Amino acid sequence: MNSSDLNWSLFPNGLTVVIPVYNEVHTIEEILRRVNATGLVRQVVIVDDASRDGTRELLQKLSAAAPANLQIVFHEQNRGKGAAVRTGISRAAGDIVLIQDADLEYDPTDYVVLLAPMLDGRADVVYGSRFLGGPHRVLFFWHYVVNRMLTFLSNVLTNLNLTDMEVGYKVFKKTVLDGITIKSDRFDFEPEITAKVAKKRLRIYEVPISYSGRTYEEGKKIGVRDGLEALWTIFKYRFTD
Repeated sequence: MNSSDLNWSLFPNGLTVVIPVYNEVHTIEEILRRVNATGLVRQVVIVDDASRDGTRELLQKLSAAAPANLQIVFHEQNRGKGAAVRTGISRAAGDIVLIQDADLEYDPTDYVVLLAPMLDGRADVVYGSRFLGGPHRVLFFWHYVVNRMLTFLSNVLTNLNLTDMEVGYKVFKKTVLDGITIKSDRFDFEPEITAKVAKKRLRIYEVPISYSGRTYEEGKKIGVRDGLEALWTIFKYRFTD
């Protein structure tokens, strides 16, 4: 499938891509280039979460000459990925919202695959999956184990059968997000949003994506604290709103 096969008739306002950013001065321009190169995006919303490595200053320069389809928002304090995603969603004008990390681990050429189940009317939410056969960089065994454990626990409590709950590529109808209050500020956004879409009994699809993971030396940010917060969040939002 290629971009010319996609039918946007159900979604006349197109696609908004939300890019939360923290300390990605070496990758932000390239990911923006790749997103625009897809030719599928109506609006891009970048939310800088108080970067300290020069990303903020670079984005300020880009903002001064930004095209109409690009919005750049600056948090005054570092609040976390969930908070940045929440800000981005609040600015989204498209009928579909796609979350795009800024670190080049996820490839925008997968947009066609991610959008297909939604554009043909089958899905309300689409998750990418790093474990359904797409090419991926071989990295950390224990990250894989923890990811599968968190996904398993999430599935037990939501009655879903996802393979990759923690994946960064998630796509939503904007109407779905309008009916959900996101409270998580950090990486616990992933299990929270999963629990909340499960409660709404929405049509959720998973599709294979490629994955070029980074090492910590290359800038990977998620750590032990985030795993523990995700574990707590899985249980918290199973029994509360």
